[in-house]
Amino acid sequence: MKDIIKNELLSHKEVIDLVIESLSEDILKACEVALNTINSGNKIILMGNGGSAADAQHIAAEFTGRYKIERRGLPAIALTTDTSALTAIGNDYGYEYIFERQVEALAKKGDLLIGISSTGNSDNIIRAFKRGKEIGCNTIGLSGKGGGKFNGVCDLNVIVPSNNTPRVQEIHILIGHTICQIVDSFYQNLAEENE
Repeated sequence: MKDIIKNELLSHKEVIDLVIESLSEDILKACEVALNTINSGNKIILMGNGGSAADAQHIAAEFTGRYKIERRGLPAIALTTDTSALTAIGNDYGYEYIFERQVEALAKKGDLLIGISSTGNSDNIIRAFKRGKEIGCNTIGLSGKGGGKFNGVCDLNVIVPSNNTPRVQEIHILIGHTICQIVDSFYQNLAEENE
């Protein structure tokens, strides 16, 4: 058992080291887009399937509630939480439309769509990205395994350098938390300037 635990932790550390070396600039760009979205009066819309759906909800909650500091609630929503919409759209149109239809209904020009997929091949997210681009949204993918089809549809695809799904998912939540930290730091500095 100890060997399994050690190997899991070392595997995580190995991917973290690769992320530090190769993804810092992409994470910075994602942070800037998220901060600019909120400061422009727009919202962040997140989506994912399975564990990535949970990550989308987690990050949306960090914005609407709080991450670390006391600040106003910030506009973010996960498209995975409305079971009536998900099941109605899935039943009437097909599962591949569950996010696209919600983006069509809820997104406006200048909003940010963040799609989370360990492979970058989730058809329902790809459809939502394409619809969002037609509306005038910015699009960021959080992916792994080479980025998949997200490479051709996102403004920015932050590709975790791993083919190991659990490692990719762990880094996705770390990237989400890093974006939240940047936003918190902005609001903390703003509060200090106004004191």
